[in-house]
Amino acid sequence: MLATAFQVALGGAIGATLRYLAGVGVYRLITPGGFPVAILGVNILGSFLMGLFVVFAAKTSNTHLSPFVMTGILGGFTTFSAFSLEAYTLFERGQTGAAALYVTLSVVLSIAGLIVGILIARGIWA
Repeated sequence: MLATAFQVALGGAIGATLRYLAGVGVYRLITPGGFPVAILGVNILGSFLMGLFVVFAAKTSNTHLSPFVMTGILGGFTTFSAFSLEAYTLFERGQTGAAALYVTLSVVLSIAGLIVGILIARGIWA
């Protein structure tokens, strides 16, 4: 358990660093203040890599790398990749309604949670 937690922590540090560097790199290439291209790109790339790795790990019996790669690196790079995998898994199982509900609730309630957090923080630190 502790070794797995260390793998996740190490992978998370790598993924978060890569996300930061991608953000800085894109920010320097594109005029600031526009559409959040860096995070959109990171989310798309992370989801793509999650898809590649899920099949690779299953086909090559490398699922033992999942905590390091999926939860750690890709989770640190973008939690959107895990969200994408969960949504697709529901869809693939034929639970289309549940997948749509999961996507809708995740997006709407996550934004709502962010707004509530901002409002509370502004009330505390105003």
